[in-house]
Amino acid sequence: RKALNHELSKLFNEMWDVDVNRLMPGKDYTIDLQGKAGAAQQGDNGVQDSAARHLFHNVNEERLKSIKTFATFISLLDNYETSTGVAEVVTPEEIVENNSFLDAILATEVMKLAHEYLLKKNLAKPNLANFKHQLYDIWFQLYARNGGDRPDSCGFEHVFVGETRRGKQILGLHNWVQFYLQEKRNQIDYKGYVARKNKTRPDKDHRVLSIQFSWKGSVKPIGSTFIGVSPEFEFALYTVLFLLAEESVTRETVKIEEYELQMVVCRHGQHIGTAYPVLLNTSSE
Repeated sequence: RKALNHELSKLFNEMWDVDVNRLMPGKDYTIDLQGKAGAAQQGDNGVQDSAARHLFHNVNEERLKSIKTFATFISLLDNYETSTGVAEVVTPEEIVENNSFLDAILATEVMKLAHEYLLKKNLAKPNLANFKHQLYDIWFQLYARNGGDRPDSCGFEHVFVGETRRGKQILGLHNWVQFYLQEKRNQIDYKGYVARKNKTRPDKDHRVLSIQFSWKGSVKPIGSTFIGVSPEFEFALYTVLFLLAEESVTRETVKIEEYELQMVVCRHGQHIGTAYPVLLNTSSE
């Protein structure tokens, strides 16, 4: 596996430190880890359920609604048709919502750090309006995920909302807010956590979890997600990694707080295909 990237670790820790919108475990939300997930294959529906209750015991929704980046983020989650192969229709209202979200995150210290770093590397436009166009293109520009002719996907939808393929496979869905909201509507069934080798079980205040769940009739055997972080934090991390690399799949090992992570970003041409954190030392490696 790749050696630790110290430069990115330093940047991502600086972002972590200025992420004032991050929610605090035990105060703004509580998770209920329950049992360890069993072995499962993608799409396997007869999988054992090691968690009778929701993963999120509670989340302070007033706080989510009062923070602009979370509020504008949540308004984007219902803008997509989750099934791949079904063309997306972007309405004028949705374009306004996408822009409101980008405006909100660009005003944060987290995104300012990302912008400054990318400027030093000559990978971003100095003018904020131009940088915003660049972000829009990377994250919201539609494309055909499976090489079809119908633009059915975009980076934002895949990473933050989640997609399904032929009702048998869950793609993406690496965001805790979407997970919580889907769980609240009983759309997601949390099946248990996936443990790391040297840890018997994660703690309830862990910021990165590997979990197993079913959604829309399929099982995701293992999905990693940050917990409690702001949307701008994830957006900033993935954007930096995407713009730094040219290869179709980028993997960088970083240390954020006490978490050693492999950050994975896959490209779809000039757009984000997928992006997620992998906790290192997980038994699935």
